[in-house]
Amino acid sequence: MTGTLLFVVFPYVCLAIFIGGHVWRYRYDKFGWTTRSSQLYERRLLRIGSPLFHFGILLVALGHIGGLLVPESWTEAVGVSEHAYHVVAVGVGTLAGICTLAGAAILIYRRRTVGPVFSATTVNDKIMYVLLIATIILGLGTTVLGNLTDDPHNYRESVSPWFRSIFYFQPDPDLMTNAPIGFRLHAISAFVLFAFWPFSRLVHVFSAPLGYLTRPYIVYRSRDAHLGARPTRRGWERVP
Repeated sequence: MTGTLLFVVFPYVCLAIFIGGHVWRYRYDKFGWTTRSSQLYERRLLRIGSPLFHFGILLVALGHIGGLLVPESWTEAVGVSEHAYHVVAVGVGTLAGICTLAGAAILIYRRRTVGPVFSATTVNDKIMYVLLIATIILGLGTTVLGNLTDDPHNYRESVSPWFRSIFYFQPDPDLMTNAPIGFRLHAISAFVLFAFWPFSRLVHVFSAPLGYLTRPYIVYRSRDAHLGARPTRRGWERVP
């Protein structure tokens, strides 16, 4: 019963909140769909921490996509042995996790020590940082400790099939109940983070300034009364 609640019911509840929360946020809080940038307050630490965190978390996300969504049989079919996959995954994953954690530590230090940035920090931000850091530490700790003990768990035979089974609507909780405690805690923490995601500044992950590619240019000052001989296209009219 506990396994069913944690690894069947709980993931679906979190995913429903994740999807429904983003729809609600986009419809009723478009102006709040932002990271609330604090670049004007401090830039030195931001220049170091932000790229380190964002590039690290991007590698972590790509690694999780490959590890969770790509079955072991597919990589073997293209000639990648499990040992080679494991070596690359552990090496790149550990490096990405350390970069992400280091970048997050710098950003949190900046947020705590720079007065204006700290003043702009909300309770929501603090909860988000706790959930995010906990998920990163659990994932990184599971990877590192498992390999230091020379008995790493093959998550592609347990965690990955369980994760995919959620989207097949045939979840198998036994795959997770038999996995090491670190993987179970990491999965639960990740789904808690997903449930909180739509109500935090993390929504900016799904923001893309595609409108900038097609919107009319803005002329701030011009001495040309006509701005060309051709008729003005709709949407490109001059604004006095």
